[in-house]
Amino acid sequence: MPKIRWGSSLAWLLAAFFVLGAWGNTFVTAEIAADYARWGYPEGFHYLTAIFELTAAVMLIFRPLRLYGSLFGSAVMLAAAGTVLFHGEYAHAMPPFAVLAGCLLVAILTVRSRRSRQRRA
Repeated sequence: MPKIRWGSSLAWLLAAFFVLGAWGNTFVTAEIAADYARWGYPEGFHYLTAIFELTAAVMLIFRPLRLYGSLFGSAVMLAAAGTVLFHGEYAHAMPPFAVLAGCLLVAILTVRSRRSRQRRA
């Protein structure tokens, strides 16, 4: 029976989340565009967000880049949480914080896995 790697499973789940986020920020609805405008971001900033999310997703998929992807994804989610908190939208900060926690967990599990492989070598 194959051993389940929780870090890898969570990394792939987060990668899927970031791909969906990139898609949503590439093809924004009028409501999302209005959110970006209300937050004071320049027109087209959602494309930069989409690029960041897609970058995090790709890095999470590839094991050698997974640690960097989880840290980059953490930065993206910190920025998202910071934006809504700064604008008093406290309830909207919970999803970014949940994804941030997942990214940090992947980082921890990735470091542990690397150390374990080094000890065996």
